[in-house]
Amino acid sequence: MQHKSIIIDLLANDRAGKIFLTVLLLVGVLVPFLNLAMPEGSPFHVSTFTVTLLGKYLSYGLLAIALDLVWGYCGILSLGHAAFFALGGYGMGMYLMRQVGDRGVYGNPELPDFMVFLNWQELPWYWHGFDQFWFAMLMVMLVPGLLAFVFGWLAFRSRVTGVYLSIITQALTYALMLAFFRNEMGFGGNNGLTDFKDILGFNLQDDGTRAGLFTATVVILALAYVVCRYVVTSKMGRVVIAIRDAEDRTRFVGYKVESFKLWIFVFSAMLAGIAGALYVPQVGIINPGEFSPLNSIELVVWVAVGGRGTLVGAVVGAIVVNFAKTFFTGAAPEVWLFFLGGLFIFVTLFLPQGIVGLVQQLAETKGWRFKKKAATEAAE
Repeated sequence: MQHKSIIIDLLANDRAGKIFLTVLLLVGVLVPFLNLAMPEGSPFHVSTFTVTLLGKYLSYGLLAIALDLVWGYCGILSLGHAAFFALGGYGMGMYLMRQVGDRGVYGNPELPDFMVFLNWQELPWYWHGFDQFWFAMLMVMLVPGLLAFVFGWLAFRSRVTGVYLSIITQALTYALMLAFFRNEMGFGGNNGLTDFKDILGFNLQDDGTRAGLFTATVVILALAYVVCRYVVTSKMGRVVIAIRDAEDRTRFVGYKVESFKLWIFVFSAMLAGIAGALYVPQVGIINPGEFSPLNSIELVVWVAVGGRGTLVGAVVGAIVVNFAKTFFTGAAPEVWLFFLGGLFIFVTLFLPQGIVGLVQQLAETKGWRFKKKAATEAAE
């Protein structure tokens, strides 16, 4: 009951959050139902491809929330969150590869196919433990969190800020991309990890498993939103916002700015890792391309389009931009990057608060006009 009361208090003044969670709940129930219960010939049937596509969008939504925490609320423009996302994805991919066992092309019960092909004689030490789901999920959070802690401690302690910090984060993810492309790293090289069979004993190709992964993504996204909402409305969240708006003043009144930055950066990286872990079993592959700096730049566009510093806007932006990407890369792939760049410029110039900010502004204007009309009628 106490936890329920806390959630109610959190959402009491969060109209956008209540709408978002309600829609998310409806989607989480309806989409699997329409996929599994409705026959394929029915106009109400939702294909498994669509379920997988929506699940991918929602995992991107969780990644966008992770960036919104550090950029929208703390003012840290990270261009390296794709690295944390990819590391979480590799953690899940390693678990899924260990589940293949002797069902691979080469039939080796211990080594993944790419290791057999490259004449590896034994499993590398850092692959041990990934045959256990709990261990893999622990690494999904700990590895990105540890990287963020080391990087953040060095950067924030040195008071690196602004565009310099953004460039360093971009260099971090680019360096990791180059490293993971190497076969010697033991992560599949440029092909990455793929050809997964099952998760927790369930066949990944079954419609029921796909629907289950979608539902899990919905639940985790909803929980992440509630937790992040709690963080940004807490005392610590208010300090983080103060750091964003006036870092020197916040430091002057006695707060350890570097500690607050480090905490929120590490927490954000762990969320990004979870998003990557949700993404991989639904898409069916993880490769070094996920580290690409372009992915981190696209992530910034998602948050900007949806509405920076709103949480809900980050998810909206991720879904809208990726839906547009799916459409344009299919209909006119040569214009997609031009559209993305144009969209970012348009939002920067005309919608600085993003889609959610525009909706809130229109709602406030409508409410003000309604109150003015009511007051005029009462005066008459």
